[in-house]
Amino acid sequence: MSSVLVIGHDPAAIPGVDAEGLRAALDEELARFAEHDIEAAMTLVAFGESAEPTLVASLAERAWDVVVIGAGIRKTEQLLPFFEQIVNLIHRHAPQAAIAFNTHGGDSVEAAQRRL
Repeated sequence: MSSVLVIGHDPAAIPGVDAEGLRAALDEELARFAEHDIEAAMTLVAFGESAEPTLVASLAERAWDVVVIGAGIRKTEQLLPFFEQIVNLIHRHAPQAAIAFNTHGGDSVEAAQRRL
C-alpha cells in the first residue's frame, strides 16, 4: 500500500482563520486517502523553532512514497523561507519520496496520486 505524508500549516497559527473548521476539513481530506487505499498521515506545523524537529520526526517515521506540501505553506509569500526549509528537510530525510503540491486542503489525494 502506498504511503503519503501531508505537511500543512497549523490552522491554530493562522490569524483570522476558523482553526476548528479548517482542521475538520483537513481531517476529512485525510480520511479520503483511505478510500483510495493509501495510507496517509498529516503533520501540521507553524513557522518557528519547533517546526524542524516535528518535521524530521514525521519524515523519519517511515519510507514515504509521496510528501504533499500544502498550499497554505507554499502560496504565502511571507512563508517562502519556511517552504524552502521544508523542501530541503524532505530532500535530506525522505530522499526516496516524491514531492507533490496541493492547491487547497481538499485536493491532497489528487496531488499525491499524480506522483504515485
